[in-house]
Amino acid sequence: MAAVSTTEPLCQPCAYDAKFKVEIYMKKPLMPLHLSSEQVGMEMLCLCSQLDLLIRAQVHQFQEQLRQDTSPVESDSFQRQGAEIIDRMYLCMEHLPKPVPQLEDYLDAVGLSALFPRVEVFIIHGSPVDMLERPAMEDYFPHIGKLNQLLVLSQQLEDDVKHLGSHKYIAHQLSVIYQVLSSFKGILPLSILKRDIEANFKQLKLSLVTEEGSKLEPQLPAHYVNWILDVTHSVISSVSSLPEELTEALSPAMAFISSLT
Repeated sequence: MAAVSTTEPLCQPCAYDAKFKVEIYMKKPLMPLHLSSEQVGMEMLCLCSQLDLLIRAQVHQFQEQLRQDTSPVESDSFQRQGAEIIDRMYLCMEHLPKPVPQLEDYLDAVGLSALFPRVEVFIIHGSPVDMLERPAMEDYFPHIGKLNQLLVLSQQLEDDVKHLGSHKYIAHQLSVIYQVLSSFKGILPLSILKRDIEANFKQLKLSLVTEEGSKLEPQLPAHYVNWILDVTHSVISSVSSLPEELTEALSPAMAFISSLT
């Protein structure tokens, strides 16, 4: 180590040459891409979603500040992130046929201003505001989140019932799935599954009780294993097939995507 530390450098730079300059583009692709009008529409939908969530977060912060009797103040990060998203919108629109429309005109023409009224107001006035009427896309992400939660929980329960040596926590996992099912209102396939769980849950839980002092891990009887597999299979099939009853909250986005093709 001593020999290495005293070795003279092979080369010692003494000046900076501009030809070695590297420009970094954090928000641009490394290679130039050409987007079709349909792809521009999809990208703009995603960017509007991001900006809408950002605006909602800032509005929520305003409301918290008012509750604390302080004047609402926009965060620096909100303005920076909002400006970045709008810049990306303009870059995206450069792929449209010339002449490229104004941003507000494009959002109106394709219907995004109706889906994201907060975004339209922010682009025009530069201020985050909430809406008196509930925007069409308000339930999209919560609904997608619940569907994903239901799918993942059911897949996990199915796998655990098949492969775990102990079924100690199966009843708890089933109760969590029941809670998610309960959050869906008026959807017949899920309501049937919910009632099925209600009818079997107590007896299933009792079947997992072991004698005091027993070293045996709780195991479900075979008929309850098969029943749980039937339930999880039904949930997974229902969510994966996306029947009409489960897509009502997604219909504004689905209609927009259909209009692009």
